[in-house]
Amino acid sequence: MNQPCKWWQDTIVYQIYPRSFFDSNGDGEGDLAGIAQKVDYIKSLGVDVVWSSPYFVSPKADGGYDVADYRDIDPLYGNMEDWKNMIAAVHNAGMKFVMDLVANHSSDEHPWFVSAVSDPDSPYRDFYYFRQGKPDGSEPSNWASVFGGSAWEKIGDTNEYYLHLFAKKQPDLNWSNPKMVNEIVDIMNFWCDLGVDGFRLDAINYLYKVPTFPDVEPMPGSKYGFANQYYTNLPPVHDHFKDLNRRVWSPRNTMTVAELAYVDMQTAQDYCAPERKELDMLYLFDILNIDQEGFDKFAPKPLDLPLLKRTLNYWQQGLHDKGWLALFIGNHDQPRAVSRFGSDTTYRVQTAKMIANAMYMLQGTPYIFQGDEIGMTNLHFESIDQFRDVEVLNAYEEHVKQNGEDETHWIDLFNRRSRDNGRSPMQWDNTPNGGFSTGKPWMDVNDNYQEINVAQNEADPDSVLNFYRKLIAFRKHNDTIIYGKTEFVDMEDAQLMVYTRTYKDKMLLCVNNFSDMEIPFAMPACCKGKQGAIALQNYSDAALADVMTLRPYECLTITFE
Repeated sequence: MNQPCKWWQDTIVYQIYPRSFFDSNGDGEGDLAGIAQKVDYIKSLGVDVVWSSPYFVSPKADGGYDVADYRDIDPLYGNMEDWKNMIAAVHNAGMKFVMDLVANHSSDEHPWFVSAVSDPDSPYRDFYYFRQGKPDGSEPSNWASVFGGSAWEKIGDTNEYYLHLFAKKQPDLNWSNPKMVNEIVDIMNFWCDLGVDGFRLDAINYLYKVPTFPDVEPMPGSKYGFANQYYTNLPPVHDHFKDLNRRVWSPRNTMTVAELAYVDMQTAQDYCAPERKELDMLYLFDILNIDQEGFDKFAPKPLDLPLLKRTLNYWQQGLHDKGWLALFIGNHDQPRAVSRFGSDTTYRVQTAKMIANAMYMLQGTPYIFQGDEIGMTNLHFESIDQFRDVEVLNAYEEHVKQNGEDETHWIDLFNRRSRDNGRSPMQWDNTPNGGFSTGKPWMDVNDNYQEINVAQNEADPDSVLNFYRKLIAFRKHNDTIIYGKTEFVDMEDAQLMVYTRTYKDKMLLCVNNFSDMEIPFAMPACCKGKQGAIALQNYSDAALADVMTLRPYECLTITFE
């Protein structure tokens, strides 16, 4: 995995959620023209790649990840001319563009599904999974949907069902059908011809399902159970990746980053080992499940820092020289990292900088989600009517409306854990709606926009934004960060995350205090007696010594020649 460096190994990616980024025409919805208008800002961060969440024609039952037309732009975001102008602006700024491809499922409003569900003889019938219910009329199996309830939806008054591992308006595509696969290949080539430089592949390891759909052990208190052993990481998925690589990705020199869950090390290595010619890098969810019970995001637990370090170390060691990792701590599916892993009040600025330092000195490609670079926080909504996430609305329906559980408790959980936290409008300045829109935003802007916004960050040399710029500039073309070995120091320390990166005769020490207390810190033995220089810090007046006292949420990155 050492020289030569692939173009995507020395890059920084900036993720945009287009509906919430910038509204160019005052209709309350972010759009492609808004992205084009903000390209100079994105470029000023020092990033190399722009990734946008979907903007295709969609009923938006799941924030645009339910695609009704893979070849056209949803009018909400503009039109094809707007898309071409946007990608031209990105390319003219010297950056590349990665498209979010949702190919495990489509929308139920896609013409393929409309035809398939209305006509048993449709040529698109086998593009999806249709099965008869059990003799008693119940679902073909007791598989649970990721978003709650059954993964099967009944069709009218028939005894026929279709499979949807996500929302019921997201029927799963049948990758065992070569004709359907050919359609996806054509769609990828269509966008590559128009200038797309890579693909972020949504839920891509779910592509093959065991066709017998066997029942599984139900979850406590439910008749449904997660059947991931029957639909994730099964051998045919590797065949699909090799086929797509041969037909699209390698000939086009595109970057592929795959969103994956339930992945063990051997499978991960097989997915992204260069010699296997499958994927370029993996976008893994392990680190974002450590502060919750299993896969239930609405059952939060306090941060277990030793577990976080063990999880990061597992992937840093396992993929070193064997694959490539996407580094991220926030995205459109997660709460804001500053609220989740630190302090979003007294020490918000220090926390935001520290989290960036802790994550982005590791080996891999950093992915920065819009707003994290200014330290945006979780929401403070008071009513269920303010939320937009289908996951939230389903949970509210089940727990509050049906089961009569405490509404205040669930609103608090949603403010802490919902996907809406990452999807609230970008805060550009202190004008109404945070400068996101001159109209009524599709979702309420976080009420702290007057204190936390891009303009305020730009005016402050010591802001979170300017720390990100320093971090990115430091990281660029740094062989120690690109190629170096990662070694964690004191894995069981519950407050400090400390690790070294070494490459040839150079070393880097990354020190991060994840607590709101002053913590004593002794330089590791490997650093003592060496001349160090502070490359990054979040308090501005740190002084190096063999024994130091780290202030709340303090971070340092120190280089040793």
